Amino acid sequence: MKTLVILASILGERSKSTQLAHHLIQRLRQAEPEGTVQVRDLGAAPVPYFDGATAGALFTPADQRSADQAASVARGDALIAELSEADRIVFAVPVYNFSLPAQLKSYIDHVTRAGVTFRYTEQGVPEGLLKGKQVLVLSARGGKALGTADDTLTPYLTQILAFVGLADPVFISAEGMALGELAAQEGLALAKQHIDALVDARPQRLAA
Repeated sequence: MKTLVILASILGERSKSTQLAHHLIQRLRQAEPEGTVQVRDLGAAPVPYFDGATAGALFTPADQRSADQAASVARGDALIAELSEADRIVFAVPVYNFSLPAQLKSYIDHVTRAGVTFRYTEQGVPEGLLKGKQVLVLSARGGKALGTADDTLTPYLTQILAFVGLADPVFISAEGMALGELAAQEGLALAKQHIDALVDARPQRLAA
C-alpha cells in the first residue's frame, strides 16, 4: 500500500491534526511493514495560490507556454501524480475560522483539473477520475461542531473529494482543542482511539 499524507496545518508539530497524522502513520507502519508512506506538508511548503496566471498557463497550448507557465503546469502535474499513485490518501486538516486552511484550499484548486481528475459526461454529470482509493480525513478544531451547522469542513471536503473521485472518506475528528487542557486531552485521546479501531478492526480496508 502506498499512503500519501497531506498535512495542512501552519503550526508544525504543535498542530493537533498533525499529531493525529503521526499517530496514524505509526500504526500503519506497524500494520503494514511493507507499505510506504509519503508526507506532503502544505504548512511548511505551501503551493502557490491558484491565480489568474496559473489558470492562464493551463489554457495555453503546451508548445506555446513560457518557462514560468510550463513550471506552473508541471507543479500541478506533480501534485496530481502523487494522488494518482497513492492507494490511500490521508488529509490532516485543522479548522481555521470554521473552514479549512488557505494552504489546503490552494492545493485542492491545483489538483481539481478538468479532464484529468474530473470530467463531465455527455449528460453533463460530473465524474471524478481519481477512483478506487481509500480516503481518511483527520481534523482538529478548537470547539465542538460535528453534526451542527457550524461544521462546514465536513460537507465541503465530502463534496469536493467526491467530485474528483475520492468518495466515501472516513472522518475522524479531535474536538474541543481550545476548551481547556482536559478537554483537549480527551478530544485527542478519543480521536486516537478511533484511529486505532480503524486500523485494528478493519484490516480489509486498510490492507487490501
